[in-house]
Amino acid sequence: MPFDMPRHDWSRDEIRALYELPLDALVGQALEIKRVNWPDGKLQKSQLLSIKTGGCAEDCGYCSQSVHFDTGLTAEKLMPLDEVVAAAKRAKQGGADRFCMGAGWRSLKDRDVPKVAAMISAVKAEGLETCVTLGMLEEGQAEALKDAGLDYYNHNLDTSPEYYGKVVTTRTYDDRLDTLGKARKAGMKLCTGGILGMGEGREDRIGLIHELSKLTPHPESVPINMLVPIEGTPLGKSAPISVTEMARAIATCRVVFPKSWVRLSAGREGMSEGEQALLLLAGANSIFVGDRLLTTDNPGEDRDGALLDAVGFEAASHEAMEQGLETPKKTLIDAR
Repeated sequence: MPFDMPRHDWSRDEIRALYELPLDALVGQALEIKRVNWPDGKLQKSQLLSIKTGGCAEDCGYCSQSVHFDTGLTAEKLMPLDEVVAAAKRAKQGGADRFCMGAGWRSLKDRDVPKVAAMISAVKAEGLETCVTLGMLEEGQAEALKDAGLDYYNHNLDTSPEYYGKVVTTRTYDDRLDTLGKARKAGMKLCTGGILGMGEGREDRIGLIHELSKLTPHPESVPINMLVPIEGTPLGKSAPISVTEMARAIATCRVVFPKSWVRLSAGREGMSEGEQALLLLAGANSIFVGDRLLTTDNPGEDRDGALLDAVGFEAASHEAMEQGLETPKKTLIDAR
């Protein structure tokens, strides 16, 4: 199999060996694979909107929206359709190509499916790629969302199976995999990744990537988040993870998932321009823009513009960026 083609037989030992390469060798592999499959100097801008904030019955230890923790967040009702559409229009005017909508629910209720479907259809009509994260899915719901025009369903695995129970107790790892299976069966693309810096060890980061690699086909979108500690949550005092460790995870994902989006997601607000540049050079090809990511801060338009100018990248549509996935360029390794 060519080295830039997706593999579904990665062993955990192989991923560990890759992850622990000297950083220059690891990033070199990641950049070569990115060059083959994705256009140089381009990335996709995504924007995330919380359409229903707070009041979630889950106890995810990183989340301000859980009813189990006192974070000062007030539960809100589902946003009206017109406000969602207005936010999507502003996102598009700001250069976003992808619009993600998140709701603080344990699971999507049937009574809310028509309302969310209307949001998806309206956002799609604005010419934006669509993604939602609504918790667990019941039978038939994924099909309804797909019929409304949904492109991606986001449901992160968060961490390795071994560490997962230290982060969440109200929903199992298998519950998450079941929801991903429902979305895939309905014909949607999957957006699933994890959060780094929750007190897990390197072996757990390797384990997360290994679990994602076992999904067939691979998730089309792999978001890598750096934990943003929130006061009042169990993980609110977590020690920060290094940006170089983030770079290792992103570069490993780029190698393991050559044709997937690898998204630099939460955590950019606390990073310098140089640190963010390192993560883009490690193989990420999408960032989340806008001032907020659900309930946490995100760099604003001015900082993002300065970042892209510094690295010489420009925003592009998903259609333009995905053109190389079907006919990848010849690799330097193939030419040797």
